[in-house]
Amino acid sequence: MTTNIPSGGGSTPAGNSDQPLYEAKRRVFAKKVEGRFRNFKWLILAVTMAVYFVTPWLRWDRGEYAPNQGVLLDLASRRFYFFPIEIWPQEFYYVAGLLVMAGFGLFLITSAVGRAWCGYTCPQTVWVDLFIAVERFFQGDRNARMKLDSSPWSFDKIWRIGATHLTWLLISVATGMGWIFYFGNAPSVFVKFFTGELPFVAYGTVMVLTFTTYAFGGLMREQVCIYMCPWPRIQAAMLDEQSLVVTYNDWRGEPRTRGAKKAAAAGLPVGDCVDCNACVAVCPMGIDIREGQQLGCITCALCIDACDSVMDKIGKERGLIAYATLEEYDSNMNLATSNRTTSIQPEKVRNADGSFSDKIRHFDWRIIFRPRTLLYIGAWSAVGLAMLFLLFTRERLDVNVLHDRNPQYVMESDGSIRNGYTVRILNMMPQPRTIRLSIDGLPNAVMKINGYPENKGQVYDIPVKPDEATALKVFVTLPKADVSSQAEEMRFIVEDPENGERRVYKAVFNGPGVKK
Repeated sequence: MTTNIPSGGGSTPAGNSDQPLYEAKRRVFAKKVEGRFRNFKWLILAVTMAVYFVTPWLRWDRGEYAPNQGVLLDLASRRFYFFPIEIWPQEFYYVAGLLVMAGFGLFLITSAVGRAWCGYTCPQTVWVDLFIAVERFFQGDRNARMKLDSSPWSFDKIWRIGATHLTWLLISVATGMGWIFYFGNAPSVFVKFFTGELPFVAYGTVMVLTFTTYAFGGLMREQVCIYMCPWPRIQAAMLDEQSLVVTYNDWRGEPRTRGAKKAAAAGLPVGDCVDCNACVAVCPMGIDIREGQQLGCITCALCIDACDSVMDKIGKERGLIAYATLEEYDSNMNLATSNRTTSIQPEKVRNADGSFSDKIRHFDWRIIFRPRTLLYIGAWSAVGLAMLFLLFTRERLDVNVLHDRNPQYVMESDGSIRNGYTVRILNMMPQPRTIRLSIDGLPNAVMKINGYPENKGQVYDIPVKPDEATALKVFVTLPKADVSSQAEEMRFIVEDPENGERRVYKAVFNGPGVKK
């Protein structure tokens, strides 16, 4: 297997200053192509861009006490809002669960259809697609861009290249601004951004994202995928003989020739590949898929569209370059008729004599449903179901109690023992509530709360604010006759009488104990 890796510069080995360690970066001028995979990539680009830029502007009514932005990372209040879902800092395990699901999902996709994530939905791929479209709009298609790049500087060259980079920069700024809209009320943040009212960290974030988007999408492009991203190296461990990858079927295409008719007339063997280099011209990574699986291939399948269009023009069957498995490739390489094929291309099957049978290739679901992928599906589903269960069964009321450390207890004039506690009642709902606070386990104890009328009992009704933690200074007093040990167990109970939510916190009541 040959690896074709364009690089970004290099050094020289010791003792040989004339020989570079690796080849210098070559500019890639991707040619425009039409086809089903290109159309699918346009669809993915439109959807992902819409999701990124439109999402923070969507509204969701949570009532008068909570923000109405659909998706909001409220760092000031330490909340994450996702439409009807509200996540608190102590519920960060939901975020961890989503990351685990993303990992298993990536493993599943790669095992089944190769680097489909890289070729279609990776942010680097999406933004590079957009930047190439801008470049093509101002500078023309591949040949025009190559001619412009090699021509001397002129007004025409300056304005075309300048307009390209200016548009890239505007897209990069919009990308940075789109990110900070997730951290505050989007309409307000938009206005404050231009009036200079946002904190420096917001402007710093926009500047960093502007620079990285401009550099990665406009200047570095394939260098990011090859050198900066670790996934090309990791994904090799995710592939097996039944994983779909973009494949050049050399058993059909070789020997390639530009003069097929002359070669056939001379009795020479002729393959279907006419060596037109259309697959190379359209590749955004600048690789030649005919050299085999390569580190730089992101399986975007644009080479399939390009090759299929050439096959249509010369009257040959499509599928010279196709999504195929290693199992299928080996079978066809031996020129054997395949009764079970796993390509998703709607083309015919090559027979042993070199002709094509009438059997149409259909997608084999065993690519997805096999032991390896079923394991990933099971793990992904298990994590997702566990998160859903926790999400729908979680309570929106919590309590935390901290015992006073100094002093551990106070002996009052009548000999009774008093302990002090800081009780925090957490109301995780976006509306005010009245919560009942009580103690249990010390039958004759009396509870008193600073700021509340003394009721000489064990129950208080506490009004709590929406989406806030209410801190209370609580004193529990136990008559001298009831103090029987140095530490007695007790419980603080908080409950909402309206919906029945109830939380219990086990605490300790300290005393001097009884001498025996």
